[in-house]
Amino acid sequence: MSTKSILQTIKKNKKFLISTHVSPDPDALCSELALAIYLKSLGKKVTIVNHEAVSSRFYFLSGARGIKPYQEGKKESYDVAIVVDCGELNRVGKVKNLFRKDKILINIDHHVTNDFFGDLNLVEPAASSTAEMLYELLVKAGCVFNKSLATHLYIGIMTDTGSFRYENTTARTHAIIAELLKFKVSAAAIYRKLYEVISFHDLKEFTKIINNFDIFLAGKVVCVQLSQKTLSRFSGEFDLRDAIFRFLRSIGGVEVFVILTEIDKDRTRVNLRSTNTFDVAKLANNFNGGGGHRRASGGIINKNIPGAQKEALGKIEKAL
Repeated sequence: MSTKSILQTIKKNKKFLISTHVSPDPDALCSELALAIYLKSLGKKVTIVNHEAVSSRFYFLSGARGIKPYQEGKKESYDVAIVVDCGELNRVGKVKNLFRKDKILINIDHHVTNDFFGDLNLVEPAASSTAEMLYELLVKAGCVFNKSLATHLYIGIMTDTGSFRYENTTARTHAIIAELLKFKVSAAAIYRKLYEVISFHDLKEFTKIINNFDIFLAGKVVCVQLSQKTLSRFSGEFDLRDAIFRFLRSIGGVEVFVILTEIDKDRTRVNLRSTNTFDVAKLANNFNGGGGHRRASGGIINKNIPGAQKEALGKIEKAL
């Protein structure tokens, strides 16, 4: 672990570039924003650049609108780059083009599949989330917490633990949450913004999706296919894949849940979840840019949706 080296590097340098994986989830975004709050409190110059623009459903996060999407040909001036919540460097997408070999790269992550791509690596698979890791790091740094910083860390931890329902939730996780709540973080308001604000249109379209899932391998696997046409029917305010997984997890007897999303005619994103002992992180390592957690992982298969489904099911059947 490089905690001491990371804190020394932060102290010595002035300009920081922060990024995370493509299609960032709340833990990734909130870790970026929380780290930026801390660095700015030290008088550092901070720029956050991600592969794509932030989804409008996350605009309620303080600072989210200031996150830049990658722009072809545009360079960023920085002393140190920090990548959070990312198991391998290729998962940052085109932001990788901004990184320079003569600049320090820090890797802060909790995925079990992390390949230690940084010059300095802080990787803790036992942590519930990257936000939990950042809390520990900032405490060691002597950071003075405030409501905004506590809120971002709370959201990162809450979402990556499935609202404290997943097995990555520990006694330490709850102890950290107790400390964050002292800053008057509104857990109820955050939950409503993330999960309980759905338009009539999105809800109506969602019911159509849920009526069209497929069951394989004697009920052990459930698959949902999402074409670009299907995705276009939903607003940017609705996290379709997350809603599908939350719904499907309630089906008894299923070991693996698969969502196949069309990227283009020759590429399919595969998102995987499991409920019991099946290790989807190990499975995801078979795919391009694959990796993640034992119970939640994903990657890309260079085939159309039918071809990707056949390949994924074949590997799942063999593993089962």
